[in-house]
Amino acid sequence: MSEKSDMRKIHIFDTTLRDGEQSPGCTMNLRDKLLVAEMLEAMHVDIIEAGFAIASEGDFEAVKAISGAVKNSAVASLCRALEKDIDRAWEAVKVAAHPRIHTFIATSPIHMSAKLRMTPDEVYGRAVAMVKYARNLCPEVEFSLEDCSRSERPFIYRVVEGVIAAGATTVNIPDTVGYAIPTEFGALIRDIFGNVPNVNDARISVHCHDDLGMGVANTLAAIEAGASQAECTINGIGERAGNAALEEIVMALHTRHEYYKAYTDIDTTRIYATSRCVTNVTGSPVQPNKAIVGENAFAHEAGIHQHGVMANPLTYEIMTPESIGLPRNKMILGKHSGKHAFEQRLKDLGLKVEDDKIEELFTQFKSLADRKKTVSDADIEALAHNIATTFKGTAELDRFSTIASNVITPVSTVRLKVGGELIEKVSAGDGPVNASFSAICEILGVSCRLEDFQLSAVTEGMDAQCRASVRVRFGEHAYRGNGISTDIVEASILAYLQAINAGLEARNA
Repeated sequence: MSEKSDMRKIHIFDTTLRDGEQSPGCTMNLRDKLLVAEMLEAMHVDIIEAGFAIASEGDFEAVKAISGAVKNSAVASLCRALEKDIDRAWEAVKVAAHPRIHTFIATSPIHMSAKLRMTPDEVYGRAVAMVKYARNLCPEVEFSLEDCSRSERPFIYRVVEGVIAAGATTVNIPDTVGYAIPTEFGALIRDIFGNVPNVNDARISVHCHDDLGMGVANTLAAIEAGASQAECTINGIGERAGNAALEEIVMALHTRHEYYKAYTDIDTTRIYATSRCVTNVTGSPVQPNKAIVGENAFAHEAGIHQHGVMANPLTYEIMTPESIGLPRNKMILGKHSGKHAFEQRLKDLGLKVEDDKIEELFTQFKSLADRKKTVSDADIEALAHNIATTFKGTAELDRFSTIASNVITPVSTVRLKVGGELIEKVSAGDGPVNASFSAICEILGVSCRLEDFQLSAVTEGMDAQCRASVRVRFGEHAYRGNGISTDIVEASILAYLQAINAGLEARNA
């Protein structure tokens, strides 16, 4: 790569914990958010948008906790252009080493008339006044023109100039509904630079959604036109069709640095582990052909491709698996492997496991190795992320037994350890998983609704581990749980228990 002094730095603003979490089914609890924040900071993300502080008490507490935990990245909270929102955001982020208030108001004709019921002059006045108000609290203030890609150019220039004069240090130009196309969006950014006199007094950012599948392309077009901050999410999760994917933006700039003449501070070798972490805590897997982090991103099946890669990987690989932290197989780990080799593999995979959980994780690894001939890196990642997001709750699984066939009603016997007492129930159901869930509810005396249930294989083969992900609803609140096992029923029970425990903990708090 050429010297960085010859290139522009692009700041990476990650909104996985805010916009990403708004994706249906991607709700995260506080433990999940702290884990993801830790991964993002380790990856050297410049700004972590931790949430929407005024949205709920849970969001506020999460933003505040992340602000206290993160030391190197800036931490932002989103807020509407309202004093009460800004006050709540500041209360949450003020403990951060590098706090940021991110406030916004819509600027498109359809949003101003149909949603805000405000005139352009009123919107302009509100934007300027609220940026001034926020700047009196926080040294870093970002302002976003919601639905900017469908806003009128003269009004965009006016608002951008006004909020910069009012003290905004970053101005974000969002393609909120994924309407833009790259040539058009790049032209918008160039026109902002050409028509706003004080534009160089602030950083210009972009936030692109993927409704037409062009979120990353629009972001890169904006960077080429002069934008110096990209807002994105891990795996591209987010509202509707999602956001521009961090890993795609970063690796495009990394791989084609000679074209963009731009760089980021992201440690690309942590991309794969961070992607897997987000997949595990949200239960939202990426499709196999997903760029950069998909299962097939570095796979070669066609004979001509395989021959080329064996001769020289550059024939069909424009980046190496190692560049994103996807390790090639090194030592084979199995039931005879020692703890030292296991801990070294954790380090190689970029996995951080608390000291008090290493022993438990190693025990799980040995148990898995007894059931499988070899344990893959993906198996280890799954175990590590699962143990990091699992907490000891009201109930723990002691044992279970199921009877199922296509000629009798499936029955499950489940025994849980609840407050030091072993309680066992037998229940019938439509299948062994359904019967097991019924037995758990009967033991704990809870009534909840299963909203989502997914099973996926962690690795290939008949002995692959299964990842179960569930979402259960207690009244107004939904809770997610994940479980890992080579047995699909056990994985499902563990996931269900994790979600139930989270609900019980919240109810008893």
